[in-house]
Amino acid sequence: MKNKFTEKQIHILNIAEELIAQKGFDGTSVRDISAKAGINVAMISYYFGSKEKMLAHLYQYRVQRARESLSEFSETIREGRPEMQMKEIIKFIIGQIFKYSYFHGFVRQEIRHTNLITDDLLEFYKTACENIDVVIKKGVASGVFHHAPKSEDVLTTIIGPALFVIRNRSFYQNFLPNATDEKYLPQAEEKIRSNAYQTIFSLLGFMPEVGA
Repeated sequence: MKNKFTEKQIHILNIAEELIAQKGFDGTSVRDISAKAGINVAMISYYFGSKEKMLAHLYQYRVQRARESLSEFSETIREGRPEMQMKEIIKFIIGQIFKYSYFHGFVRQEIRHTNLITDDLLEFYKTACENIDVVIKKGVASGVFHHAPKSEDVLTTIIGPALFVIRNRSFYQNFLPNATDEKYLPQAEEKIRSNAYQTIFSLLGFMPEVGA
């Protein structure tokens, strides 16, 4: 990680994340965060500067952790069959997007793309593409995949639909059965994941064995 967060900073960020997930960014005050974290309000200014900058640091921290987790996860499935590896990578990336879905609802465009965050996002995308590319080449070499789409195209096919349904709940909720506010994200994630499997395996020319 380029930015090494201290234990105290991580504690504050975890508290902020918990409160923001419950009450939204605008509904969470610095006093709320400091009270639950057991610190003086001034400490947030000392560590992060402002609530907005703290949010940028939180986003940065989560992106960094996601990249590390993806690298570790990819290593654990390295010996698996290509189709299993691809399926698990798709599941992992979509799972991460939905796990921290509230980011995509309230993180402002100008915050998300500051220099503080852009480099870490690029590193995450690069790591994802590298892992996807390895799996594609392995699948083609073994004859499991018959096509070799570009890894960046596969990645955008995974990420794009997930972000769309998170940012357009009022539209997409009409296409999910019994999608209450509590059930919307789990149902949307399941549907998007299933669609991603079908789309990407079609791009790869993967034909599952009958009964598999």
